[in-house]
Amino acid sequence: MSRRCELTGKGPMVGNNVSHAKNRTRRRFLPNLNDVSLMSETLGRPVKLRISAAALRTVDHRGGIDAFLAKAKDVELSANALKVKKEIAKAQASA
Repeated sequence: MSRRCELTGKGPMVGNNVSHAKNRTRRRFLPNLNDVSLMSETLGRPVKLRISAAALRTVDHRGGIDAFLAKAKDVELSANALKVKKEIAKAQASA
């Protein structure tokens, strides 16, 4: 399982540990990923995703997973999130 947010594409970054003596060793900064179930109002069921804490706040700010996915660019989304986005679009078109 990759350490990448399924909605924003946020992944690990690299940098240095810097000691008091200014010795530098390489390290990784990992995103704060959480396994969450977000309720889709259009589909009427929860959607399980692995997203960062920042993405969870953004989803809440935009008014839910349906509104977030409607505005999201396809290149940033994972295959799972893209599949959910198409399901939501199809359900909204038929309604």
